[in-house]
Amino acid sequence: MQRQLVEPTMAEQFRAAFGNHPAGVAIVTTTGALGPAGITASSLISVAVDPALVAFNVTSDRGSASAILNAKSILIHLLTAENTQLASLFAAPGDKRFAQIDSWEHLDTGEPLIHGLGTVLRCEIHSKTPAGQATLVIASVVEVLDSESTAAPLVYHQRGYHSIGEHSRLTV
Repeated sequence: MQRQLVEPTMAEQFRAAFGNHPAGVAIVTTTGALGPAGITASSLISVAVDPALVAFNVTSDRGSASAILNAKSILIHLLTAENTQLASLFAAPGDKRFAQIDSWEHLDTGEPLIHGLGTVLRCEIHSKTPAGQATLVIASVVEVLDSESTAAPLVYHQRGYHSIGEHSRLTV
């Protein structure tokens, strides 16, 4: 009896392709109706420098994701290699994430700032566009906090966290 090969679906092929494409990791925070909220995002990209625009996607409209989709302003914390536990915390379901963090505060503008995470972008929501099962959020950067951070960035690759730095630099 001959076995029939089952072709992978487009979704499986797409996941495999992007699973091998590394992405920087960030935590997006805001203050919603129920208090501080945040999610882990590995879809963050720079869109333009002048004006400074970034984009990321939100794949849910519940809990913290809903708070972000309804926010006027957000903070985008660019994570370093030392922040894997926080990345995992904000990627997991639940709404009590900030109760598990030792050092954070509300800025005068209202967004929750997590201390010790490297560069932080304070942004105002520019636009939101439905995109399949997700929403593409474009945000205007209005302030950059700690732009001089040189800590090794946290990268998501093949369903796990990694770090890059001088040890991984390739010469051309």
